[in-house]
Amino acid sequence: MAAANTSYELPPLPEYTLRPQPPLLSWISDEALAAALPVVAYWAVSLVYHLIDVYDLFSKYRLHTPAEVLKRNHVTRYEVFRDVIIQQIIQTFAALALSWYDEVAHIGKADYDIAWYAQKLRLAQRAVPVVLSGVGVNSAALAAKVAASQPALAGVLRGGHYFHESVAPAFAGWELAVASALYWYAIPALQFTAGIIIIDTWEYMLHRAMHMNKWLYVTFHSRHHRLYVPYAYGALYNHPFEGFLLDTLGAGLAYLVTGMTVRQSWFFFSGSTIKTVLDHSGYEFPYDPLHWIFPNNAAYHDIHHQSWGIKTNFSQPFFVFWDRIGGTMYTGNVEEKYERARRIADQKVAQEEENKAKAMPNGSAVASAIELDENVRPQQISAPRSTRRKASSISQSPADNFKGLRNKVNESLHGKRANVLGVESSH
Repeated sequence: MAAANTSYELPPLPEYTLRPQPPLLSWISDEALAAALPVVAYWAVSLVYHLIDVYDLFSKYRLHTPAEVLKRNHVTRYEVFRDVIIQQIIQTFAALALSWYDEVAHIGKADYDIAWYAQKLRLAQRAVPVVLSGVGVNSAALAAKVAASQPALAGVLRGGHYFHESVAPAFAGWELAVASALYWYAIPALQFTAGIIIIDTWEYMLHRAMHMNKWLYVTFHSRHHRLYVPYAYGALYNHPFEGFLLDTLGAGLAYLVTGMTVRQSWFFFSGSTIKTVLDHSGYEFPYDPLHWIFPNNAAYHDIHHQSWGIKTNFSQPFFVFWDRIGGTMYTGNVEEKYERARRIADQKVAQEEENKAKAMPNGSAVASAIELDENVRPQQISAPRSTRRKASSISQSPADNFKGLRNKVNESLHGKRANVLGVESSH
């Protein structure tokens, strides 16, 4: 039992009894849930975008064409999936280690803390008569005029002296209401804002250093830039050391400095993770409320993944003020550059189709030989798989050509085993 401290003419603080906070879910601790939620959020959002890719649901909002997906990335989806899993294993162990550092969460002190804020509001009111007298206003006379209609305002004008305190000092209703809003909403909002600023600052400085220092870029960061055409579940495709340094350590530092609780970290870590996935999704949807709040979006970050924008737009994942301050915001015209990249990718696909078409006479000759052989030997012989694949890749009209390209992209997205994440082993 903790005794409340009282001050002269101040309402006393209530007593409180601390008790351990029970977990939200009986089958998992809050700390383990804090480690698991960012991983679950990552793959849940990534799966939604992957399905959008596979079924080509919002093609007009894509930043890149299917041909670019096929021709511009320098890493397989299996390698991306593998490295993301490695980073998330490291991230999970780091989160569990962080929980050992934290004190055990307790409940039972909320009323005391709210009263503490209310007490500070009462102390602040003592400055009101002094300030008003400095501008020539008689606060006591003004309080007497409004006392009947506005008793709370009259108490403020008197420097925090209320008529209802004739028996014993007590908080006014508005003081407790404001203190409660501060405790439950304003302070957590400040913590989240400070955490966002810390993450943005940490990632900008280290991200820029990774590009300015050749050894750091070649050794670590160049791996992430094998994705010229980013997609959702490639957001955390990094060298394991870089992933720990930029993402895991930066978020952990923000959590510790701001003094968030474990349950606050559920929203902070998961929200940061989801924002990173959205920034690598490859889609720019209109009327996106997140993009109204945070100017750092998929279109902004995608510029950084292009060869012509790689030394700009370092900010991540929320705001872009560090790019403005550091002079690293891309200011050129991007439409012509994107159009050129699309045109080159389309030309590569068209050249590939043309090369396959030229190879068709050989395939036809093989098929004719097999047909003659069947006339000599009546048993059934199926055509070689390579011949069938070549034949099926040849289309007879522009519509068939586009359909063939979409089939190739979907095959790339799904992988040989038709895995829903498009993971294809390179071994």
